[in-house]
Amino acid sequence: MIRKIVAGLVLALPLAAAAAYPERPINLVVAYSPGGGTDLIARAIAPYIEKYLGNNARFVIQNKPGAGGEIGFAALANAPADGYTIGFVNTPNVITIPIERKAQYTVDRFELLGNIVDDPGNFSVHNDSPVRTLKDLADLAKRKPGEVTVGTTGVGSDDHLAMLLFEKIAGVKMNHIPMKGAADVKTGLVSRQIDVAAMNIGEALQAAAGGAPMRQLGTMSLARSSLSPGLPTFAEQGYKFEMASLRGIAAPKGLPPDVRAALVKAIDRAANDPEFQQKAVSYYAPLRYLGPADFEKEYRKIDVDFRAMWKEMPWAEK
Repeated sequence: MIRKIVAGLVLALPLAAAAAYPERPINLVVAYSPGGGTDLIARAIAPYIEKYLGNNARFVIQNKPGAGGEIGFAALANAPADGYTIGFVNTPNVITIPIERKAQYTVDRFELLGNIVDDPGNFSVHNDSPVRTLKDLADLAKRKPGEVTVGTTGVGSDDHLAMLLFEKIAGVKMNHIPMKGAADVKTGLVSRQIDVAAMNIGEALQAAAGGAPMRQLGTMSLARSSLSPGLPTFAEQGYKFEMASLRGIAAPKGLPPDVRAALVKAIDRAANDPEFQQKAVSYYAPLRYLGPADFEKEYRKIDVDFRAMWKEMPWAEK
């Protein structure tokens, strides 16, 4: 009889362990500096994922900025696939870095769990700047070739690629200043270390709402952003291209199926929680939830698009 009880307990152990996830804090990696758009949305959504995971789940935000996001992306990709390290992956950076150089990770090393934000690009200038439109910026760059400084979140970022596309269409040459994250770009503009902040519209509007003396020049979206309906798109101003950054959550490839299912369900419910969505609005974060399959589809399309762009205009040569 005792042997039967012991055997029953042994058989039940795997089920008990699975049901207990998570049994310890989960690291949530952000590949950029504190205070930027990704960091803010990570801190905003983490309590809701904790809530829907249950079992007293707790996240520890780990900011690992540098190398255009490569340091953080590599830390995520190379972590154990046990459900205790997840993190944000940002397009196009997570995709463009392995295209332009031998990176510490490859794009197939991630388990995509759900996209949260889709933030169109934008150029901002200091309120004291005489530049009020993209034409003004192009004219200034023509008068001062190679002198107009543009801060971005790194080589191959959506900000950097937007600068290259603007240069190509406007027929100008500007000076690229790569930084560790959007918070650093904002600081560079406010302190007048750079002339132009290439950053996503949600990040720029959030910074301006917080008192940063920044003027936005346009959104790189097909239609005007609901966050700033009075701000014209780049296309409306004669610069016909789109650029945006997806910010989604991923894990190292090879998660246990039950852990993956728990995370996907919790992220889905968190992203669709009305309270979180209201908080995201207050942070000027343009939400676009995509489940794993749709996120994967968009991810692969972006990979194809930027590999084609690399052949035409290899951005690492800038």
